[in-house]
Amino acid sequence: MKMLNQLSISTVFALTLNMAFAENLTVFAAASMNNVLQEIGQDFEQKYPEDKIIFSFASSSALAKQIEQDAPADLFISADQKWMDYVAEKQPEKIKHRQNLVKNGLVLVAPKESEIQADSLQAVDFAKELANSYLSVGDPSHVPAGRYAQKALTYYNLWETVEPKLARAKNVRDALSFVERGESPLGIVYSTDAKVSDKVKVLAVFPQESYGEIVYPAATLGENAAAVRFLAFLKTEQAKVKFEQAGFYLLQ
Repeated sequence: MKMLNQLSISTVFALTLNMAFAENLTVFAAASMNNVLQEIGQDFEQKYPEDKIIFSFASSSALAKQIEQDAPADLFISADQKWMDYVAEKQPEKIKHRQNLVKNGLVLVAPKESEIQADSLQAVDFAKELANSYLSVGDPSHVPAGRYAQKALTYYNLWETVEPKLARAKNVRDALSFVERGESPLGIVYSTDAKVSDKVKVLAVFPQESYGEIVYPAATLGENAAAVRFLAFLKTEQAKVKFEQAGFYLLQ
C-alpha cells in the first residue's frame, strides 16, 4: 500500500511538472499553408509532446489586421512580405526572429470535368470562357494570391479583359473552392492549392517573370518558447521534405 501511495505521489508530481513546462502556441498562417502546416505540426508535437499548437488559417491580410488589434497569436506566417511588413510597422515590438520559409507558384485551374483544353496560358480564350461567368481569384485588394494574379494578368495584357469578371474570394482556398464546385469555370490559385485538390485540373502555369516571387515570411510574435521551437522546426530537413511534397519550393 505504501508503494502504491509513493507511486501515485510520484506520478502526480511528474504530471504536475510536465504541465508546468507545457507550452501552447497559436499559429496564424496563410490559408494556402493549411494542409502542410497541420502535417508538420503533428510531427512537431510528436517530437515536443509538451507543446500544443492551435492553428488559425485565413488570408494574410485578415490575420495581419487581427495581430494589429492584439489578437493572441505567437507565430505569423504570411503569403507575402507586404503583410509581414504591415505587422512590423503597426506592432514593431512584436516581430521577432523573422525569416523566409518557402516559395510558391501560380497556376490557372478549371473544374476536373471541364471541357476547356489548353497547352499554354495564351491558348485560353478568357473573353469566351468568362462570357457568362466569373474568374475565381483571391480579392486583389487585400489577398496576396489575388495581387499576384493581377500582376500576372497585367503582364499578359489580360487584366482589363478579366477585371469586370472577377469572383473575388476572401482567401485563396475559397477561390479554389469556387472552381471545385463548378461555380467558376476558371480560377487562379497557388500551385500548392491545385495539388491538394482532386476536383480541379491545371490548365496553365504562370511563369515566375509574370508575377515575381511568392515568398512566405515567418516570425514569432514575441518570445514564446514553443513558437521559437516551432519556427526552428520549420527549417529542419524533416519539415522541408513535407514542404516539397506539398509542392512548395525551398529557398536557395
